[in-house]
Amino acid sequence: MVEAFDSHLEVRVVPEVHVGDRMPEATLVGPDRQPVRLSSLLGQPLVLAFFPAAFTPTCTREMCALRDGLERLNHLRARVVGISVDLPFSLKAFSDQLGLNFPLLSDYGREAIRSFGVEDPRPFAGLFPGLSRRAVFVVDPQGTVVYRWVSEDPKVEPPYEDVERAVASAAQASRGVR
Repeated sequence: MVEAFDSHLEVRVVPEVHVGDRMPEATLVGPDRQPVRLSSLLGQPLVLAFFPAAFTPTCTREMCALRDGLERLNHLRARVVGISVDLPFSLKAFSDQLGLNFPLLSDYGREAIRSFGVEDPRPFAGLFPGLSRRAVFVVDPQGTVVYRWVSEDPKVEPPYEDVERAVASAAQASRGVR
């Protein structure tokens, strides 16, 4: 994807991750303020839920929907992780407030959102550049992206049934690999 992102017509190439690609490596910050490499989360189906900002209405609904559907995803042996550019302290408060049962990782340095091609350079009319687009990737246990959903509209939630089907397919395929 090529996009113009400022009034000077500066253009930059933004990499995108697609189904069939290897999951990019990135190091994020966990709730305990320790580094977490994405590759350390492999070994089971992995759901990476990128969201723009903690404490916003749509992000709250999305994280609660994932929390409430986690039992079904756990049954499929999936690991769910939320990713935002918010500071770890904010993400911990957000997680505690919502009673989340999966980790929220801070991508404050924007390494993951840039590697996956989901950085939104002009959210909120350019007031907060560098937030994540709302996106979900499902990665199989070996690190291959098997599902990709990216929204241009931050108010649109992901199709949760499609995410669950992708996890089920990745889980079933991984049982055949062993």
